[in-house]
Amino acid sequence: MRISIPAETDSNETRVAATPETVKKLKGLGAEIAIQAGAGLTSGIPDADYAQAGATIAPDAASTYAGADLVLAVRRPAASALSGVNKGALVISIMDPYGQDAALKDLATAGVSAFAMEFMPRITRAQVMDVLSSQANIAGYRAIVDAAAEYGRALPMMMTAAGTVPAAKIFIMGVGVAGLQAIATARRMGAIVTATDVRPATKEQVESLGAKFLAVEDEEFAQAQTAGGYAKEMSKDYQAKQAALTAAHIAKQDIVITTALIPGRPAPRLITADMVHSMRPGSVIVDLAVERGGNCELAVPGQTFVTDNGVKIVGHLNVPGRLAATASSLYARNLLAFMDTLVNKETKSFAPNWDDELVKATLLTRDGAVVHPNFNKA
Repeated sequence: MRISIPAETDSNETRVAATPETVKKLKGLGAEIAIQAGAGLTSGIPDADYAQAGATIAPDAASTYAGADLVLAVRRPAASALSGVNKGALVISIMDPYGQDAALKDLATAGVSAFAMEFMPRITRAQVMDVLSSQANIAGYRAIVDAAAEYGRALPMMMTAAGTVPAAKIFIMGVGVAGLQAIATARRMGAIVTATDVRPATKEQVESLGAKFLAVEDEEFAQAQTAGGYAKEMSKDYQAKQAALTAAHIAKQDIVITTALIPGRPAPRLITADMVHSMRPGSVIVDLAVERGGNCELAVPGQTFVTDNGVKIVGHLNVPGRLAATASSLYARNLLAFMDTLVNKETKSFAPNWDDELVKATLLTRDGAVVHPNFNKA
């Protein structure tokens, strides 16, 4: 079986889908590994390290894909690039499929079985394969680092002979994996941290990290979590009450980190322009949802700018990729763990169990058709 790892083509993507560590383990499964030249450079991995681990370095994309039984990538490869793969080849990546019906149809037409890693179910056996969690963890940490760099002041309280420096006040909006890591990182750096989320289960998690929880705790709040652990979209009435509560709080904050996302929907609007204008000069907002429309009304994808009242709004793209070496290491392990379930160890060939709950949850296309129930309109 031949596994291909192409170089990412998105200009904002610095991660890679395999590391020398995972290449060695893939070789141990009996696979032949082809990696496109330069694929790992932005993650700090030279071609020589891959070659030493047992991979073949392919000079270009075409030779990388040629004869592939499995393609591992960070972002969804273009269907046009897959013309050289074997019939029925598996393609595993972050597929970002919502609103991409044409791209999914093209993948189906290409004859590949495409798997979306972001659809991995949140069950115990799949924790090691959960790319959303591994990458969000990195994003939450990096958000605090970026915010601290932009803030230009110390985060912890400092008592000096020249006087006391007050601790920075940091507000985390959205307490998923990214939010929890942001809280933990901000607390380690000595900030005073508050956090909010619509899911009641997060209150205890926030308080366990030494932060204060802020939310409108009404009847709707008590029912605001899906069976899969994600936040539900709240009613307009609840959003108005929550906005009123947070508006006064935001005005007193030095740093705000927003992390709220709803799968398959635009990011919920949490910070209005009026809220931004209520903040003090020198305050910082880091919007981790900017690629999905943004939690902050004024955030601009790929830009960091200062508003007319002196507030910095940070809208970095691909925040996990800002720590590419670490993010790639975790992502590659996620892929390896999933791929391991698709291999017949005796024949050393790919033999997916199409009835496996992991396969059913992540499979987008197979046998020339879009098969995932979220996208199959047949």
